[in-house]
Amino acid sequence: MGRFDFWMAAPRRARKEPTLLDAWKHRNFRLFCFGQGISLVGTWMQQLAMIWLVYRLSHSAFLLGAVGFCSQIPAFFLAPVAGVFTDRWNLHRTIITTQCLSMLQALILAGLSLSGMVAIWHVLVLSVCLGLVNAFDIPGRQAFLIQMVEGRAGLASAIGLNSSMFNAARLVGPAIAGFLIEIVGEGYCFLLNALSYLAVLAALLAMRLGPRAPGKPPRHVLVELREGFRYAFGFPPIREILALLAVVNLTVMPLTVLLPVFATSVLHGGPRTLGLLTAAMGLGALAGALILAWRKSVLGLGRQIVWTSGLCGLSLLAFSFSEMLWLSLLLLMAAGFAVMMEMAASNTILQTIVDDDKRGRVMSFYTMSFLGVAPIGSLLAGSLASHIGAPHVVQLSATTCILGAVVFGCRLPNLRKLIRPIYQRIGILPDLTAGIPTVAELTVPEEEAG
Repeated sequence: MGRFDFWMAAPRRARKEPTLLDAWKHRNFRLFCFGQGISLVGTWMQQLAMIWLVYRLSHSAFLLGAVGFCSQIPAFFLAPVAGVFTDRWNLHRTIITTQCLSMLQALILAGLSLSGMVAIWHVLVLSVCLGLVNAFDIPGRQAFLIQMVEGRAGLASAIGLNSSMFNAARLVGPAIAGFLIEIVGEGYCFLLNALSYLAVLAALLAMRLGPRAPGKPPRHVLVELREGFRYAFGFPPIREILALLAVVNLTVMPLTVLLPVFATSVLHGGPRTLGLLTAAMGLGALAGALILAWRKSVLGLGRQIVWTSGLCGLSLLAFSFSEMLWLSLLLLMAAGFAVMMEMAASNTILQTIVDDDKRGRVMSFYTMSFLGVAPIGSLLAGSLASHIGAPHVVQLSATTCILGAVVFGCRLPNLRKLIRPIYQRIGILPDLTAGIPTVAELTVPEEEAG
């Protein structure tokens, strides 16, 4: 038998993998999709309304970056600790609590905006509050997926469907917000977002969950945190995937926070143009997530991470030179498609190979990589755009993304060798040998890692 590249193709006996409908068969996951889908539309409405509000009040690219920084920097510092508690707590109750707190934040923002009392410092403070909630909510929701589909069998399709739902909302929410802002202002976008949380809370409360398997006795937070760091960053495949994910999101974030500048100064539009640009990225991302959800195997995702990261950088580079709306929309669709394929593929591989008792901690590092680095990108983007202009900032970011894809591609062959035993142990590849080690056994010892 010739050389077997398990990241590229699967043998015949390994082809019996989950399809899109496997995750949808689970009642709890269907409930989650219904409630979360409605809530995410409101979330994206608030996201666009918030950055437009700040730009309308200040016309400052730096403050756009500051808002992104405030909303996401808590995840950078708190996500690892949140991951420790995620592995201990009841995830169902944790997510209900975080959704209630997010609804309260949206209600306060709506009240300030509709009363005409809102100021930029209000938005900054409330962004920090939401960031604190998301530091626990995002890793909790990611780890909760495997409970809703009752094991790894439907995990790939669950991640794909979850990403599809996220990006369908990203397509619909900004488009609605763009029209509402012109007609009635930003405040009603915030209010509708607050009301949308009722749907996800109703879905969570309607779920029927089995008893939790008894876990290990909790140890000191710092001990478990140290264990999580050694586990994630001592194993090269996890470490390299997280590193590239951080690079991609660090480079995409400048585009996200600077879109109002492109919509007004480059494309000479208004809130409708901003809504179209955001929706275009959402449409591309939705297409990517649906393609991933239909995959029959996790095999081949390694190379997908490489080419989608490169496509993301090339699309953003071309977008930075575009002055035509139709071309900008097409390029943002390509960028959105690439980013979602890269993120979802990374998520699927990580969730497939990780040990269950460390899932929350690994997902907290995943949160750091796609959300925790974002505030750094936001602040840098806002600061640099004030000096060199938004297009040049995006060009610099896109070049960094392309270089990250090249480096990961060069390291991919070695990562294949390390991850092959994990896939054999859990049955994705034929078990040709005995005594296959776990991720923890393959992790670099502390003496070598330090």
